[in-house]
Amino acid sequence: MDLSINPFSSGTRLRDMIRAIRACKTAAEERAVVRRECAAIRAAIGGNDQDYRHRNMAKLMFIHMLGYPTHFGQMECLKLIAAAGFPEKRIGYLGLTLLLDERQEVLMLVTNSLKQDLNHSNQFIVGLALCALGNICSAEMARDLAPEVERLLKTRDPNTKKKAALCSIRIVRKVPDLAENFMGPAASLLKEKHHGVLISVVQLCTELCKASGEALEYLRKHCVDGLVRILRDVSNSSYAPEYDIAGITDPFLHIRVLRLMRTLGQGDADCSEYVNDILAQVATKTESNKNAGNAILYECVETIMGIEANSGLRVLAINILGRFLSNRDNNIRYVALNMLMKAMAVDTQAVQRHRATILECVKDADVSIRKRALELIYILVNDTNVKPLTKELVDYLEVSDEDFKEDLTAKICSIVEKFSQDKLWYLEQMLKVLSLAGNFVKDDVWHALIVLISNATELQGYSVRSLYKVLQACGTQESLVRVSVWCIGEYGEMLVNNISMLDVEEPITVTESDVVDAVELALKRYSVDVTTRAMCLVALLKLSSRFPPTSERIQEIVVQNKGNAVLELQQRSIEFNSIIQRHQSIKSSLLERMPILDEASYLLKRAASSQATVSSTKSAPAATPGGPLKLPNGVTKPPPAPLADLLDLSSDDSPATTSGPTTEPSDFLKDLLGIDLIGSSAAGGAASASADILDLLSIGSFPVQNGPPTTSNLISPGHGVTKHAPGTPQVTDLLDGLSSNTPLPDVNTAYPSITAFQSASLKITFNFKKQPGKPQETTVHASFTNLTSATLTDFMFQAAVPKFIQLRLDPASSSTLPASGNGSVTQSLSVTNSQHGQKPLAMRIRISYKVNGEDRLEQGQISNFPAGL
Repeated sequence: MDLSINPFSSGTRLRDMIRAIRACKTAAEERAVVRRECAAIRAAIGGNDQDYRHRNMAKLMFIHMLGYPTHFGQMECLKLIAAAGFPEKRIGYLGLTLLLDERQEVLMLVTNSLKQDLNHSNQFIVGLALCALGNICSAEMARDLAPEVERLLKTRDPNTKKKAALCSIRIVRKVPDLAENFMGPAASLLKEKHHGVLISVVQLCTELCKASGEALEYLRKHCVDGLVRILRDVSNSSYAPEYDIAGITDPFLHIRVLRLMRTLGQGDADCSEYVNDILAQVATKTESNKNAGNAILYECVETIMGIEANSGLRVLAINILGRFLSNRDNNIRYVALNMLMKAMAVDTQAVQRHRATILECVKDADVSIRKRALELIYILVNDTNVKPLTKELVDYLEVSDEDFKEDLTAKICSIVEKFSQDKLWYLEQMLKVLSLAGNFVKDDVWHALIVLISNATELQGYSVRSLYKVLQACGTQESLVRVSVWCIGEYGEMLVNNISMLDVEEPITVTESDVVDAVELALKRYSVDVTTRAMCLVALLKLSSRFPPTSERIQEIVVQNKGNAVLELQQRSIEFNSIIQRHQSIKSSLLERMPILDEASYLLKRAASSQATVSSTKSAPAATPGGPLKLPNGVTKPPPAPLADLLDLSSDDSPATTSGPTTEPSDFLKDLLGIDLIGSSAAGGAASASADILDLLSIGSFPVQNGPPTTSNLISPGHGVTKHAPGTPQVTDLLDGLSSNTPLPDVNTAYPSITAFQSASLKITFNFKKQPGKPQETTVHASFTNLTSATLTDFMFQAAVPKFIQLRLDPASSSTLPASGNGSVTQSLSVTNSQHGQKPLAMRIRISYKVNGEDRLEQGQISNFPAGL
């Protein structure tokens, strides 16, 4: 039969099959063509057709690249490799690299053919075998064929040496123990002149340094001279068309050599000192007007920052990054900002010199550059430059894009809180931020501002007057309105009477009616936001006591919400109206100013809460139903994802303990203001008037139910659960969420300390204490010791327990572990075993930290707890 008539015979040319496939108009037509072609190839394989074997394999490779199964042709690859001719071997090895991988057992059959071809007299066949071995080599093949590859590193042909070096990289990665076999040949090949051999050998040396500490030390002694010579020759060489890229000789070799220098010089002062001169030469002589030159300069800067370079060289490197920031290419500016962030840990003062240029990048049109520059500015802020930098950022906040204001606002607020030593300056900056971007200010920020105003008695008058003026001008910013109405409700008489005037202020004329107008306008403007409206109602209630002539008008405003669709606002309106009408005798004492809020306690809780939020984001990517999530620093949050499942800790059959309502640290102010916006359930009886008042101000309650009276448990980070006697009125500590009768732990212990966990870098010791009369409860004092010579930063400890155990972690004493055991970090754990005496304690732990900026993670299981816990 004429093969040209049948397009689907084994003798069809590859181009004809490709043409037929490309002519298909639908996926179904393509599948039909591929099926018919595969059937013809199977028939040829079954008939042992040797004439068209290489053509069939070429077709199979094309079909494989289209995504169709071609496993039936794997043995044909081996037959082609075993053939004597170069064309058959070429197709066979190409098919081998495409159709097979190192996990398939059939690959073991080709080892002998590879060994024969590595010893072949034809250099092209040797090259085929080296390329195939470098792509699909397994650990077993690496051990069997390493001697042949090592021998080929010493041949005279540069192409063979280049391919042998690349194949050696694969062998070292698969079997690091073989690194010592390649150290000597790699060092000697650095004397080669051929750039292809040099770049391959440099990459091999880099891989050897990663695989073996012994190889690293050997190459430090024998390779540094060769690397300096290579870099000097390449930098000073004349024009060579085969290596020239944009007027620069072989930038790829430049970059590979610089990376190897960084690996060799890291942590080695002698090696670093030896390469300082050549690095300075590259940094000063390389042209920066071409992209290839910028790539070399960037790699040179990374090398200078990574080795033990002298201060002058580091300043030179940072100045290069400063020049990058002025480049019009966004990519170059972005990598410069990234590198400057790393340089902050090396030379802060040198980076500070480019502060103005970095600040201009915050205003860049490219959003990625803006965000990266903002992060860098945040790191650059210190006590000396905080005021001018904050002013620049606040000025830019006014004209910045809406999608960038959230990030910018968060950074400005964080800077102001972190570095403010003057409460007046802090207050002024926060007022500017609230007026410009109040809709982007997070709740915990304006909560903190209210806490500060509550504590700064000398600034309360200035605060309420400033907020009133800003509210008149910028009443559309939600957080500004909330802070303003709170201050007006608390300090309204200071606003009207100009009390506690500062020298920088000018008196303003505000009547009592004007104040009520401002709150009423906010109440109407934010008709959708329940929280703001609730705060406005509370403020109006307090103003009715401070401004008695306005009580009747305030009552009219409050009554307007009696029919509100939101139950919370409806209830407040009815109860506030009742106070204004019927409780005149107690209204003044009931609506006194809030007591001064404990600023230190609030800030401590806020820090613990934010740290726990960050840790939960990092440690729980998966979400499955289960027990409570135990987070560090004392915060217990309900799932979505139990950390016990994340750490593969076996769960228990016993039901998980259900705790009462939890008070988050960032929400205490809402409770304080009486705007905890939850649905109110219908009460099954009438409560006393004093109970109504307590419930109205959210400072305690008489639970009224159809059944026996109960009291909710208040749980706060870092504290236990306090239960009050049923039916007894309680006034909760609004800051701590604790009553005054919290039991104190017993200081006596009868349990020996244990080494809970120990690795090459970390040791954890547990000490135990029991409370008298509470055998289920145990306080564990954990001590963490660093066994390495490097300081561990961003230290974080996490733990998971079965469902029958309750766990709470207090904040760690520090997030930095000193090197070589010079000090330790401590942290307390509270453990409650609900099946005490039946099941022992079990715990899985996870420790994360950074070593020289590199993230590390360790985990383990503790099963050696003393009996009786």
